[in-house]
Amino acid sequence: MGHHHPGSVSPLRTLTAAVRHHRDRNVGPVKTVKLPRRKLDFFASVLQRFGELHAPVARNGHFVFQRVRRWSEARLEYTRTELPPKKYFLPPRETLFRFTPGKGYVPESEDLDRRIVLLGVHACDIYSLNILDLVFNGKYPDPYYQTRRRNIALIGVDCIPDQRCFCRSMRADTVEQGFDLFFYDIGDYYLTLVGTALGDDMVLAAGELFESVTPDDVAEYKRRSQERHQRFQLDVEIRDLPEIFEMEYGSEIWEELGAKCLSCGSCSMVCPTCYCYDVADETQLGSTAGRRVRTWDSCLFATHAAVAGGENFRHSRASRVKFRFYHKQRGFVAEYGRPSCVGCGRCSAVCPVGIDIIEVINRLRGVEYAETEHAATR
Repeated sequence: MGHHHPGSVSPLRTLTAAVRHHRDRNVGPVKTVKLPRRKLDFFASVLQRFGELHAPVARNGHFVFQRVRRWSEARLEYTRTELPPKKYFLPPRETLFRFTPGKGYVPESEDLDRRIVLLGVHACDIYSLNILDLVFNGKYPDPYYQTRRRNIALIGVDCIPDQRCFCRSMRADTVEQGFDLFFYDIGDYYLTLVGTALGDDMVLAAGELFESVTPDDVAEYKRRSQERHQRFQLDVEIRDLPEIFEMEYGSEIWEELGAKCLSCGSCSMVCPTCYCYDVADETQLGSTAGRRVRTWDSCLFATHAAVAGGENFRHSRASRVKFRFYHKQRGFVAEYGRPSCVGCGRCSAVCPVGIDIIEVINRLRGVEYAETEHAATR
């Protein structure tokens, strides 16, 4: 079982230009302009020249990223989406290739060349995609992920933290790269960072919609940035956390959490940086033709560490819960230099038994956890 990771305004850019704009995402902002809030809907119509417009929309009391055909559907002032933008780059289920007798293997390319403009992505979610880039562009490059990353434009937007956000603690509350444009709300305007050549194309295509930034705009941005910083309700110390995890490997907390955890995998499904997947071949009934399918997996599933011969290296739920925490906060640090958690709060929001990452970390540190308003919102 495969659980391992592996300058024109025209939207019809060549592959070379697409690769260029993807690489430029690692450079950082190239200029700053501003967009009047009242003209955002006009800019949204401009963006559709560059691809399908997707944004957060309200659905059944929650928020989800999906295609918007009317700008009135979009909700840029939202807390968090149920599923992260990861779903666009690493779909929950996808066909990798098809195989047919006589023809052999045919790579699946459906939707890979689909141009999408993803508007309204929070900083922590953009940061999470930068983390996934380390994995899927690294030792084992994933062409499916890489192609989607090139073909999907990212426009970020700032946010107001709620009682579950701890992205400031994870150093993911701001992002300097990985986006084409980034909007900061400064009242009547969005201060706009242009991060790539593609982002600059979008601004140029908008003509007179964008304006120059004034000193007053900068002052308002600073004021709102400080105000936002002060609104975080959660804080966790990540300094020397890998060492703490190493020393607490035998802590009784893991058995306690194992007895509580349902191994449902909900936390993995909503996590913006979980990237484990399973691979299976599906054949047509009565034929040897079929396809190879990749689906999301979770290290909390009972079969995740199962291997041929019947061995399971993490048979108990306690061992699987511990593995998930260790990989996020220790293993990823050893491999890439930082935790893979970005502090979005999704895992705590969806856990049916109330396992809270902040509470777990603070208990391991020996820090008293305040069961106040945060706990009351579960």
